[in-house]
Amino acid sequence: MTERRLILLAALLAAGTRVFAQAYPSRPIHLIVPYPPGGPLDIAARALAEGLRSFATVLVENRSGAGGNIGADAVAKAPPDGYTLLMGAVATHAINPAIQPKMPYDAAKDFAPITLVANVPNVLVLEADYAARHRIQSVAAFVAHLKANPGRLQFGSGGNGSAGHLAAELFKMRTGTFALHIPYRGAPPAQMALLGGEVHFMFDNLASAAPRVRDGRLVALGVTTQRRAKGFPDIVPLAQSGVKGLSDFDISTWFGLFAPGQVPRPVIEQLHAAVLAAMNTKAFGDVMAQLAAEPAPNSPAEFAALVASEAGKYEAIARRANIKAD
Repeated sequence: MTERRLILLAALLAAGTRVFAQAYPSRPIHLIVPYPPGGPLDIAARALAEGLRSFATVLVENRSGAGGNIGADAVAKAPPDGYTLLMGAVATHAINPAIQPKMPYDAAKDFAPITLVANVPNVLVLEADYAARHRIQSVAAFVAHLKANPGRLQFGSGGNGSAGHLAAELFKMRTGTFALHIPYRGAPPAQMALLGGEVHFMFDNLASAAPRVRDGRLVALGVTTQRRAKGFPDIVPLAQSGVKGLSDFDISTWFGLFAPGQVPRPVIEQLHAAVLAAMNTKAFGDVMAQLAAEPAPNSPAEFAALVASEAGKYEAIARRANIKAD
C-alpha cells in the first residue's frame, strides 16, 4: 500500500471515529446493575439515569448473581459501542478476583473505567448493651477487650469474602487480635444476629448501620475510611483512633461506572462529561446523602489506578487470611 493510500485510510478512520462520537448516543443506553433492586448500587444507578435524561435515555437493568459476576460478565462481553454500561463495585473488580479461583472476565482488561461514583464507609459496630456492659466506648478499649478475650469473640458479616469480612480480617491483622468469623446470607441478617447477641461485632456498611446507630441500638466505634463520614462527624476514623497498626487503615465500599473494554475514547469522554454533570446535581447529591455515600467523581485514568490499587490490596488480604469463595 502506497504512502498516499495509508494517509487517506488514516484520515477516513479518524473521520469515522469523529462521526461515531458525534452521533453518540443515538439510542437508549443500558446500565447493568449486578445486584438485586433496592440496594445502594441500584438506587445510585437509577438516580444517575435520571440525571442523564438530557444526554440519553438510560435503562437500568438488574442482573444479579454470583456475587455480582453475572452482571459484570454481561457487560464485559457486550459490544464495545457505549450502549451497555456497568455500575461496578469493589466486589466485582477487586474482591471477587481475589477470592474466586476462576473468574468469567478479566477485571483489569475487559472494562474501560469511566468514573468512580461514590464511596460508602464501613463502620465497626457493637450492640449497645454489650458495649455498655464491658465499658467499650473507643477503638482502643475494644482492641484491649479483644486481647483480653482471645478467641472468645465472634464477628458477623454479609458472607464469606464480603467487604465487611475483609475489613474485619484486616483489622485483626493490624491489631494482632483474633475473633471467629460467622458469615450470614447478606448484611441484614448479620446485623440482626449482632442485635440479638449471636455475634459480638461486625463491620457493617454505614448506610445499613445508620438507622440503628441513630436510634442507639448499635454503638459505632469507628469508620474505615481516612476521613470522617458526612452526617456522622462524631464517629472517628479507625486511622485516627491512636491504635497501633491502624494509622493507614482505609477501606470503603465503592462503586463506579464502567464500559466494555475497547469502547472508543471519544465515547468514553462524552460519557465521562455527561456523568459528572449528572453527579453534580442537587437531586443526585440528596440520594447519595440518604445512602451515607460520598460522591467521588474522578477521571478515567484515576479510576483505573484506583481499581488496580484496590485489587492489589484485597488480593493481599485474601491471601494472608486464606479467604476463598464458598
